[in-house]
Amino acid sequence: MLLFVGLGNPGSKYENNRHNVGFMAVDEIVRRHNFLPEKKRWQALTHEGTIAGEKIIIIKPQTYMNESGRSVGEAMRFYKLAPKDVVVFYDELDLAFAKTKVKIGGGAAGHNGIRSITSHIGADFTRIRIGIGHPGDKARVHGHVLGDFAKAEQPTLDKLLDAIASECDQLAKGDNPRFMSEVARTMAPPRPSTGNKKPAEKTAEETTNKKPVARTISARPALKQNSSDGPMADALRALKSGDK
Repeated sequence: MLLFVGLGNPGSKYENNRHNVGFMAVDEIVRRHNFLPEKKRWQALTHEGTIAGEKIIIIKPQTYMNESGRSVGEAMRFYKLAPKDVVVFYDELDLAFAKTKVKIGGGAAGHNGIRSITSHIGADFTRIRIGIGHPGDKARVHGHVLGDFAKAEQPTLDKLLDAIASECDQLAKGDNPRFMSEVARTMAPPRPSTGNKKPAEKTAEETTNKKPVARTISARPALKQNSSDGPMADALRALKSGDK
């Protein structure tokens, strides 16, 4: 069993904030994998489902970001899980928009939700860091994080959330590197071939720049007849013998 945790702030006021992209990610997983209807417990909204044969409990803490660890700790203790069984989806300011990285353990890097979870269960849980980009000015960080995604960003965001939901079976299998590489491949697919293939090596006939010459078959010359043979020769010999 695994606990998938999406981080965000409750209420319609924050629904489309960059800070709520963790909520958005787990909502798409619930939709894509047909999880059971929502329940309220452990100070969170929860769903149960199965991915790649693994039972998954999804929770969205409703305690506001700064106290996310309270509901995560309650759910973990209820199911007697360890930190290694917890996967947290959240926004990462220091990652470019729509980039996704996975790591286990580490510090909070200024993220209050991660700091709260660490204080309740320790640091050795899996983090799915979803890039929201940095505004470039420290004074603008608060407004950027608690601001909505721009309209121009929405198609890319939708594609990213779809990729996360599609590839989360790799997380259920414990293959974090595969999850990260598959999401990255979806977001930046290989460039299509331009069709400029390397030309095949020319044959010796083609390198002469001449058209191949068709072979002609000449008729065999007629065999030369010996003058001492044949009916005419016999007639001449008969005339000669009559003259004697």
